[in-house]
Amino acid sequence: MMTRLIVATLTALFIGGPLMAADTKPILIAHRGASGDRPEHTLAAYELAIEKGADFIEPDLVLTKDGVLVARHENEISGTTDVASHVAFAARRATKIIDGQRVTGWFTEDFTLAELRTLRARERLPEVRPANTAYDGQFLIPTFEEILALAARETKARGRAIGVYPETKHPSYFAGIGLPHEAPLLAALARHGLTEPTSPVFIQSFEVGNLQALRHKTKVRLIQLIEADGHPADRPDLPTAKMISPAGLANIARYADGIGPDKSLIIPRDASGRLTMPTALVANAHAAGLKVHPWTFRAENYFLPTDLRHGPDPRSRGDLAAEIRAFVAAGVDGLFSDNAAEARVALD
Repeated sequence: MMTRLIVATLTALFIGGPLMAADTKPILIAHRGASGDRPEHTLAAYELAIEKGADFIEPDLVLTKDGVLVARHENEISGTTDVASHVAFAARRATKIIDGQRVTGWFTEDFTLAELRTLRARERLPEVRPANTAYDGQFLIPTFEEILALAARETKARGRAIGVYPETKHPSYFAGIGLPHEAPLLAALARHGLTEPTSPVFIQSFEVGNLQALRHKTKVRLIQLIEADGHPADRPDLPTAKMISPAGLANIARYADGIGPDKSLIIPRDASGRLTMPTALVANAHAAGLKVHPWTFRAENYFLPTDLRHGPDPRSRGDLAAEIRAFVAAGVDGLFSDNAAEARVALD
């Protein structure tokens, strides 16, 4: 298997070498909770991720009409809740332009928190994760405050720090409609004593201006997310290639503590879907003083390199551990995974 050969080669070359993080083993960031096993962005998904060994839980944050931060993959919620079945909200279906894209559905900013609490979460990827649909209708949309409280309780109960890794979703869009993320986000973190560079928290964003503004308002660590292609919504002049160049990384280091790149920017796949050798991104980011936390590691065959898949069913789980080991050998400082249990074993 070519990918296993790559893993072995990388391990021989880099374990203990210059690409490995010297201060700590890679952190495990539970991507939207244990979203491979429960509907994403629910307290149940976060609780399971913590139980399985996650170091950080990751909520994507959007805002309600009354300015409350809640966890959803997007502000459009027809794919992650049962809103379409609520006749009382039928008239709120709308079409909006979000980051330059035309989107139709129901949006969190058109609901108060009390109204959102009448909805129930459902699985976003039922075709890939049919087992998760058994939990449809069971869980509420959690607030950021509830997620912080959960992390605090679990930290005390387990005797280890459970961090939070919030993402500001579409910050320019929300600021443009009078619902900026910064004030409620920083106020919530302050209530839980999460205000220092050593606090178990990272704030992440795909936008640049949002992070630059936060740098002047908080000491907590900031992460610049980077797509495989394209550009930040607020910086059409800043394509991915420019962001990940040595000069681009040096610029990011002026306001952020790390990058969260699409994993293909670290180890690309060839035409057959197999992993190739690493790029220089990790080494260049470390040279700029930046941590590297790639996304997203998922266990289903559908998401894995072709030679790490088990069987023909795209829903079956393949060899996620081998993929993770390749990236650890390449020197990443942490990673986002939907599958906390499998990722924990691989990282350990």
